[in-house]
Amino acid sequence: MRAVVCEGAGGIEVLTIGEIEDPQPAVDEVVIDVVAAGVNRADLMQRQGFYPPPPGAPGTIGLEVSGTISAVGADVEGWSVGDECCALLAGGGYAEKVAVPVPQVMPVPDGLDLVSAAALPEVVATVWSNVFMTAHLKSGETLLVHGGSSGIGSMAIQLGVAHGARVLTTVGSIDKMEFCTRLGADVAINYKEAEWASVVQEATGNAGADVILDIVGAKYLTDNVKTLAYDGRLVVIGMQGGTKGELDLGRLMSRRGSITGTGLRVRSVAEKGRILAEVVGHVWPLIAEKKVRPIVHATYPLAEVARAHQDLEQSNHLGKILLTL
Repeated sequence: MRAVVCEGAGGIEVLTIGEIEDPQPAVDEVVIDVVAAGVNRADLMQRQGFYPPPPGAPGTIGLEVSGTISAVGADVEGWSVGDECCALLAGGGYAEKVAVPVPQVMPVPDGLDLVSAAALPEVVATVWSNVFMTAHLKSGETLLVHGGSSGIGSMAIQLGVAHGARVLTTVGSIDKMEFCTRLGADVAINYKEAEWASVVQEATGNAGADVILDIVGAKYLTDNVKTLAYDGRLVVIGMQGGTKGELDLGRLMSRRGSITGTGLRVRSVAEKGRILAEVVGHVWPLIAEKKVRPIVHATYPLAEVARAHQDLEQSNHLGKILLTL
């Protein structure tokens, strides 16, 4: 089958289209004929050699797909050849076929086309597991989302609004501010033009944010802690701004705050299955009711994977970038 193969680690020039062996399903897996695959920042890191796949995962890039089931393992129940689905992967999505453990496979939400469904698994699982399962965001609370125009950010804004939260977000341009307010954000802050922490404090009457979803990491640690509300929860899911920062324990303790660092890819199949079961139960109805939707910025054919990575690296996108097969 065709797949994206990296000739070493580095820039977009290492991405090529090659031929690899078709996957065969284990007893508890299905094989999906891929229609579309999501492009994520983790993919860029893997290409650069900084984020190797966990043991047992395919060596090829790609953490989410949509498509049609073409084979089922001997112990699989509830899925049949020909079923349309989307799936969360530990790797292997940039290919014509991928084998996936059944707990990581989800139906396509009612009313959504199959290509757009590829924009869901990674971002929805990330947002739901962190904002709701870990940080327990409640109606009436304030959610601060860093990087609100990204795939994860745009989903976090929508889910926060759908659950009755007040949502603030940081972005890097006026266009992205307007995009986020259209999605329902109450306050969008251009961090290139203003000190975002001061704006958060002003917008909340110095109360701060109850939950902060952070993709930046070390660079924002001090200001994140500064803007936490009493009993606030900071969840760090990315390190775009570095891995080591200075933590003001006095401030954190005075706010009774908590900090959690999480990852999705390395979780067990059972853990991913529990997250996705909640996603299907809680988020899929919102998509069917058109209260939440995946935002697809652009689609590229598999052969133009380098352009897709370049597009994501330049950070001009609004929502998700997809590869189509």
